[in-house]
Amino acid sequence: MNLFITFEGIDGSGKTTQLRLLHEYLQKRNIPTAIAREPGGTEVGEAIRQILLHSGTQDLRPLSELLLYYASRYQNLCHNILPALERGQWVLCDRYADASLAYQGYGRGLDLNFIEQLNQAVVGQRLPNLTFLIDLDPTMALTRARQRNQGRV
Repeated sequence: MNLFITFEGIDGSGKTTQLRLLHEYLQKRNIPTAIAREPGGTEVGEAIRQILLHSGTQDLRPLSELLLYYASRYQNLCHNILPALERGQWVLCDRYADASLAYQGYGRGLDLNFIEQLNQAVVGQRLPNLTFLIDLDPTMALTRARQRNQGRV
């Protein structure tokens, strides 16, 4: 049986570290796995990631941001996640649809019903079997993220 597992949490919470540790654990047990991340994971997704994460893109409107995330998500779903699941691999994904509800819905104030409709149109029933929400004090997470970005973690 293959599983689709996502990792959610704020920047610096340890999502990527926990994903990597689970990946190593599964590999040692000869469980085939694939890793995905959002935004990114495909050529188009990585280009979108550069737009979203570039500090010069500060004037990006919340709706534009949401649509870019979903464009990247759909590419990742079609090109990486679904094919890996069809091959019998477990998929470990660093963020997924829950992140859009948190960041663009609650964080940017976009209509939650609209995000749910967009989620249904793009993701449909392709939901994770399990989501790990990594909860960490925001001050500590920010410190860790800054250290990581400066190459110290």
